[in-house]
Amino acid sequence: MSTLTMRDVFKRHRWRLVLATLLLLTTMLAGVGLLGLSGGFLTAAALAGLLGMAGTFNFFSPSAGIRALTMARIASRYFEKLVGHDVTLRIARDLRVWFFQRALPLAPARLGSSRTGELLARLITDISEVDGLMVRAISPLLALAGIAVATVAAAALIHWPAVLLLLVLAALVGFGVPAVAVRGGSAGEAKRAQQRAELRTLAFEGLEGAADLTALDARDDWTLRVDAAAQQLARSDLRRRRRLIAGNVLHSAIAGLGLLAMLWLALSAYAAGTVPAPYAASLVFLTIALLEVAVGSGLAWQALQSARVAGRRLGQIVDQAPTVEDPAQPCPVPAQAQPLVFQQVVFAWPGEPRRLLDGVDLTLAPSERIAIRGDSGCGKTTLSALLLRLWDPQQGTVCYGGADLRGFAQDDWYRQIAWLPQGAPVFAGSIAENLRLGDPDASEQTLWAVLEQVKLAAWAQQQGGLSAWVGENGATMSAGQARRLALARALLRNAPIMVLDEPTEGLDVDTAHALLNDLAAAMGQRSLLMITHDSLPAGVVQREYRLQQGQLVLLRE
Repeated sequence: MSTLTMRDVFKRHRWRLVLATLLLLTTMLAGVGLLGLSGGFLTAAALAGLLGMAGTFNFFSPSAGIRALTMARIASRYFEKLVGHDVTLRIARDLRVWFFQRALPLAPARLGSSRTGELLARLITDISEVDGLMVRAISPLLALAGIAVATVAAAALIHWPAVLLLLVLAALVGFGVPAVAVRGGSAGEAKRAQQRAELRTLAFEGLEGAADLTALDARDDWTLRVDAAAQQLARSDLRRRRRLIAGNVLHSAIAGLGLLAMLWLALSAYAAGTVPAPYAASLVFLTIALLEVAVGSGLAWQALQSARVAGRRLGQIVDQAPTVEDPAQPCPVPAQAQPLVFQQVVFAWPGEPRRLLDGVDLTLAPSERIAIRGDSGCGKTTLSALLLRLWDPQQGTVCYGGADLRGFAQDDWYRQIAWLPQGAPVFAGSIAENLRLGDPDASEQTLWAVLEQVKLAAWAQQQGGLSAWVGENGATMSAGQARRLALARALLRNAPIMVLDEPTEGLDVDTAHALLNDLAAAMGQRSLLMITHDSLPAGVVQREYRLQQGQLVLLRE
């Protein structure tokens, strides 16, 4: 399991993030400098004209400075957007890879308790909040702090009492206004994130179950639930916008009072003869620039809170302890097929007192085929989960070639198994793309051969060959064809052990028996463990067991 953290993802792009922040700071500094310099220049030019001193007034140096700052602002703005968008997209990509690397080892054991819509919400919405953390939140706040320092330093060179006023204004617009805009803090953002996830989950589940909802005449009720969730989220968004608007109103009020105070201070200094008119005007324009760049501080603080909440929500998924772990020094899996042996295996689901498996003994020899039958909930799928090492037994052992499965690396063990789960999906894509999930390097000849084994070659030719589109969830296929395609994919694994969980679920008897007979012919020397409710035609398996009260009872040999 990957130990990469979210912080590591951002560290990977730290130099691009630093560059984006510096470019943003440069853009803001150029804007502030441009406003201050041009304000002082215009004031000086106006006074020179009024006093008849235009002939001695230096137009060229300030004009050159204004042009230089203008070009610098244009260039830095362009590259800041370029670098900022580039690093955001890179982080978005890497965060999704990180999430899958951390989450997939938890499936299906740990993730089975999470709703699919909830996982989608975290994958899509929460990562979108986190990937812009630096560009939308931290970089603007750091740049604002840099602008405040630069503005205060410039004011100190002109008139030191102005420094105190600018410090007060910077504290108010940098911290006081955001405190109003983001009041409610993380709790409000967490509630909003949960409401957003609930709406996405309801919408997803409604689309997935549209046919069943229609059959049960429950679509209207479900639509009302979705509408209620949407309205709840809309109210939260409205409250959030109102807080932001209140912050903007407060910012405007503070800006107006601050400008009046700076204007009075600058005029007083000019009247006292301590500050020339152009520099007094520059103080006013520096104040305007500081207040202008601070307008987005409320949004930046909101983005910071949203990203922190989203990061915690992602952590709730990926920081779960895995149900099984690799040994520090894994043993090699035997190269040749070996017996798979359950010895006095005991297992109960966490928090459940009932033992689904209570002293199970079972041996699956190389090339042997056995079936496990039993009522729903009796533990048949649990038995296959232990074989797949999704869980480890609480007592007893599961051994392969005399070695406990817990001594193997999970990836090494998974290579020994071809698994066809109940309801195995057919993915949106071509026939070849679905098959190559079993063997990415399989040639077209191999693909046609496995299709022939499961009696799908003629159908594939009718559809247009291996490149034919099968549609999402096998929309262009019958249930029997979809199961055969999933079986072909499992056969391509070419692993010594095949595990089938309810392979004929949802099929009529004739289709099911035909599929099982084709399976028996295609198995070759593989071992087979089949979990099934249904009766099996003769010759498919060599032994049948029934799982009842946590133990296996031999039915037929």
